[in-house]
Amino acid sequence: MLFAIGLLIVFITLSFKAAPKEREEDAHVHGAGQVGLLAALALFGVDYFTSYYYATGEMLHALHPYGLEQYAYAAVVVIGLANLVFGGLYMYSLGVFNEGGGSFTAAMRYLGPALSLIVAVILLQDYIFTIVVSTLSGVDQLLSLNQAGGIAWQWHFLIGAVLVGITWYITIRGRGESAQVVFTGLGIFALLTITMVIGLLIAKINQAPPFPRETLQHAQVTLGEALFHLLAASMKGLVALTGLEAMSNGIQFVIEDDPGFVKWGRKHLPKLEKLWTFYSGKSGIGRAVQTSFLFYGTLTTLMLTYFAIQFQAFDGVQGRSLVGNLAYLGFSMLPGGIILFWAYQILAIGLLTAASMTAFQDLQAITWRNVAIGELPEVVVYRNPNGTFTRPVTAAAILAIIIQFLVRGNTSAAIPYYGVGVFMPIAIMGLAMREHVKQHLTGRARTWGLLGTTLAAALSTTIFVGQIVTKWNEGGWVVLIVFSLLIIGANLLLLSPAGYRDPEDIHRVIREKSRIHGPMGNIVEWQSLKMQEYRYALLMGIARFFGLFGVFKPLRFDEYPAPIAPGEFERALHHNQNSTFLEQYLNSQPRPAARLGGAPNETRDATTPLH
Repeated sequence: MLFAIGLLIVFITLSFKAAPKEREEDAHVHGAGQVGLLAALALFGVDYFTSYYYATGEMLHALHPYGLEQYAYAAVVVIGLANLVFGGLYMYSLGVFNEGGGSFTAAMRYLGPALSLIVAVILLQDYIFTIVVSTLSGVDQLLSLNQAGGIAWQWHFLIGAVLVGITWYITIRGRGESAQVVFTGLGIFALLTITMVIGLLIAKINQAPPFPRETLQHAQVTLGEALFHLLAASMKGLVALTGLEAMSNGIQFVIEDDPGFVKWGRKHLPKLEKLWTFYSGKSGIGRAVQTSFLFYGTLTTLMLTYFAIQFQAFDGVQGRSLVGNLAYLGFSMLPGGIILFWAYQILAIGLLTAASMTAFQDLQAITWRNVAIGELPEVVVYRNPNGTFTRPVTAAAILAIIIQFLVRGNTSAAIPYYGVGVFMPIAIMGLAMREHVKQHLTGRARTWGLLGTTLAAALSTTIFVGQIVTKWNEGGWVVLIVFSLLIIGANLLLLSPAGYRDPEDIHRVIREKSRIHGPMGNIVEWQSLKMQEYRYALLMGIARFFGLFGVFKPLRFDEYPAPIAPGEFERALHHNQNSTFLEQYLNSQPRPAARLGGAPNETRDATTPLH
């Protein structure tokens, strides 16, 4: 007992000391939402790291009921390949789009506004379901403590709603505090996981008996059925790649500075300058976070698969989750193991809940862009002094709780919606980067670039389709309908009067309400003008189409004039004048004509005395 308590104290102390802490002199930077390497690792990686608790369980759930769990290693190979390909794609893209925006910005630059609009809508849906899946998985781990996984669904929902509320509260308090809490939790998780693995190795050496085997749903399956279940297992194990898009999309919240290991490397190992350049600046911080994605998912999935098969510790066995069963067995091999088991499961609840923070951070990054381009109403944009966009965070929390109720607190019922949405943005990023390679690279670099980006686009598209097909009976067909409705609804909203943005609207949303300046602000100005150009083209196209049938509707060109030309992306990105492009445009426009009687009187402050 004392051994376990002492071990926990050591783990907590080490993790807390290593966690990033916001210094008072950096308040003007971090208080505006800028974070360094350790904070970025926590905030943008926690969703991916905590997929450990449910991804392998979902993968084996597609095989174990049919007696096919021994083939899970093939699915692990697929997962490992996908991690390497998609990780490499996004690490390369950060060098091109180092001001944030992810696949949304990449699509707008190289593939056009139509695909960019689709990405913007799908990402909103994906981030909300990230919150749903992460918190409900936390509920599963909580109920594993008392083998209570089979209790009424209302309890699953109520506990999940409470966890969403806690995460919402932490998020709106600011990124600096959120990062410290999450990093400390991840540190404890890593140390306890190593301890659990040691316990599982001891159990194997001592030939500990496996858990009682469940009755199979089907004693025999055909070769075709086996291959289909294997494909389904691979698809279910790939649900947590949102971390790649999250880091690329949220790079705008990362401080422009070299991470500590780069500063050390340049001082002590100058011969590796190419490596240090690759990991320098805020792009380097993002790449360092994404580098961990290349191997983490494969190694943890392989480890959990091996021990789950060895001890028959699958989801639902003994009323616990897969990780819950392995934790129970592994920690039982150590002194005071029951305390470590409870600590591990309670920590899982906290981390899975905190994984929602990744979604909350990226919701903020994409929401203000959606307002600027005309896809969401302007009232959504409000940024508090800590740099947090509180209104989209609150709206997402409310929607997540409603969805938890609709899926009756069932994690597996929500995962098809979550997993499918991950791969459309990845596929579009692959296509966009392929266009970048075609336009900017030559020689051998162009050949290898085209090969890599084509592979990434083809693989992600295949997985996107596979996610729908393999989950057809679990709601894949509903996902297809929902996606279609979202895309149609997004275009209708853009075409409505609420989707119109003139230059003054765009400037106000980006520079004044969102307080975004520098290259990122320039990029979104350009994106907003491109989207308004797309909106105008759609309106003209619809008018011409109905004109073929003699249907004409007068257009109020004075109210909705043709948008100004956005120009080239590079020109907008590198606009370094004292005023922004839109400020220059607005200043160049003629003043309103003078009215009879002169300009209207200005409202006087009631506290100002009369003279």
